[in-house]
Amino acid sequence: MNIIQRPSVLDWEKEGNYIEVNGQQLFVIDQGNSKETLLILHGYPTFSYDYWKVLPRLTEHYRVIIHDHLGFGYSDKPDKYSYSLVEQADYALALWQKLGVKEAILLAHDYGTSVATELLAKSGFGYNPIKFKQLILCNGSVHIELAKPRLIQKLLKNKRIGKYVAQLSNSSIFIRNMKKILADPNSISKEELLEMWDLLDKRNGRKNFHKISRYIDERYKYWHRWIGALEKTTIPTGLIWGTEDPVALKAVAEQLHAEIPNSELVWLEGVGHYPMLEAADTWCDEVLRFLN
Repeated sequence: MNIIQRPSVLDWEKEGNYIEVNGQQLFVIDQGNSKETLLILHGYPTFSYDYWKVLPRLTEHYRVIIHDHLGFGYSDKPDKYSYSLVEQADYALALWQKLGVKEAILLAHDYGTSVATELLAKSGFGYNPIKFKQLILCNGSVHIELAKPRLIQKLLKNKRIGKYVAQLSNSSIFIRNMKKILADPNSISKEELLEMWDLLDKRNGRKNFHKISRYIDERYKYWHRWIGALEKTTIPTGLIWGTEDPVALKAVAEQLHAEIPNSELVWLEGVGHYPMLEAADTWCDEVLRFLN
């Protein structure tokens, strides 16, 4: 087991920098000296900090680039923005091009898996400024019809009451809901979760969270576009999945494995929705094994 001291959220900011894309500031971690690049798309409602346990091992093998999506973490949280997964993919591509990436491995978790499928869809239409050599998807409700979104997610995305639910949210509600999607509720400390909440709330982050939460509706709206892209892809794809996830159920991973032509499914037994935090060493072992 690799034991590293947890950086605070404030320390995490010192690990990265800010890059302007289309008038918005994106917070970016860009570490490692390898010629091989690993691009990571984080999940909802957290941010790049999800990878603090695994970043040291990954950077031994790859140049690792993780950014906070707009509306998340340290990145800008604009009022005048669609918060569409389609537009998040545009920002990711523009950022990576600014960083000189021409080909890379793509790894995505949760919310990030739908940003990844939009990137595959764009590639299918001939827009592929970056060549993706391999793909890893982790615990994301790509097949939304097979998933079980939490009640708080359903309330937040509601067009009538979502903004009020966001305003009434607090650290206790956040911590309670996060613990419910972990196989072991104590695998992430209360202190760590409090720091995550503080950054989520930073710069009035709650005011747009009802808009962000509507990404669930986009998974229905663009179902044929995104699932179609997965069915057509020839990219070697790893599905690394926590078995005890109460949201992105095992059925989601099984369906993806059945329809993605060149895919491998790896179960992480006894692990919930955040495998890179709950079982960092095991998750890293499987990521590196698949990529090599």
